[in-house]
Amino acid sequence: MREIKRVKKSDKSMKPTSIKEIGDIAGKKVLLRLDLNVPMKDGQVVEDFRIRKSMPTLNFLISRGAKVIIISHCEGNKGATDNTLKPVFEHLKNTLPTASPIFFVEDYVNEDTVATVGALKNGEILLFENLRKYEGEKENDADFTKSLAGLADLFVNEAFSVSHREHASIVGIPKLLPSFIGLLFESEIEHLSKTFNPPRPFLFVLGGAKFGTKMPLIKKFLEIADTVFVGGALANDCFKALGYNVGTSVVSDGNFDLKDIVLNKKIVLPVDVVVKGDRNIDVKSPQEVRDDEMILDAGSESILQLEELVGNSRYVLWNGPLGNFEIGFKEGTLELARKIAGSSAESVVGGADTLAAISLLQLEDKFNFVSSGGGAMLDFLANGTLPGIEVLKR
Repeated sequence: MREIKRVKKSDKSMKPTSIKEIGDIAGKKVLLRLDLNVPMKDGQVVEDFRIRKSMPTLNFLISRGAKVIIISHCEGNKGATDNTLKPVFEHLKNTLPTASPIFFVEDYVNEDTVATVGALKNGEILLFENLRKYEGEKENDADFTKSLAGLADLFVNEAFSVSHREHASIVGIPKLLPSFIGLLFESEIEHLSKTFNPPRPFLFVLGGAKFGTKMPLIKKFLEIADTVFVGGALANDCFKALGYNVGTSVVSDGNFDLKDIVLNKKIVLPVDVVVKGDRNIDVKSPQEVRDDEMILDAGSESILQLEELVGNSRYVLWNGPLGNFEIGFKEGTLELARKIAGSSAESVVGGADTLAAISLLQLEDKFNFVSSGGGAMLDFLANGTLPGIEVLKR
């Protein structure tokens, strides 16, 4: 994860305008920024959480007779130049209401594209190809931004999960068109803002890696939360700061003074860890890790520890895995998901691996709110705003 950016805050009383206040849009061309960057394999969508979360806003616009032009990005295979939204297009064709025709266009800027947009009828949808195929997107290029904005009458941002990026489709277009936030985006702001003054006791569980990027967040929530449980590779940095041997475990780059953090009475660390050595996988105390061992997950005693913390809390905020989810060390994360889902605490969760665990267990409806954002969620929690929110306040 990249470093959390500090965003200059504007008047807190100002809020982006919701599409609920959009007025009569029959016949209007609406440029809709979605995040359709979903897991795909062999040319098919394998998990459609973000697509499903976008549907209420899409249906809202269609039902009011708008001509909807969807723009999005996808990463697919990192580094690949052929990442395409065509599988998402096929998925949408099979899931949209039959009365809503959808078309796919590969090129943003040519005469044929302008003609295709002009031929759209009320309630029809056009999906453009991957934004990231254009350098102007990441660079927030003025000409590229104008070409996008020139296709529509209005702009709706329903991509909270990428609104920490200062890209053309996030911060450029709102400067050129009347702009609104979608229903999911509005819900993200509402639910995540509640974490700044939540019911108590309040438990914050933070996992994942790269302590340097998350230190401001931990310091902030040590002031807000009653308990902060630090897991995943972040815990390795804490163990190291306590003088424990972390063997070959993943730790953050750079030297951080974590003394005040690890000694804070609100901080809770795993009491046991799953380690892998040259031959065996074992569970042991963090103080017992050998030179040749790598910490890869939270142990069973740590899960019991978390179960008690969750059970004693009225509000739980969770972002990030407890183990190396990508290489199969999922059990700690899955167990935590089960514990929170089965508790009476109000729960807000987010992060890519967190969402993967919830999806795997089919527990999405057991949480009060599941954020579509990973990095955006963390940035919002750290700063109380995002670049994509600030520009919509204009």
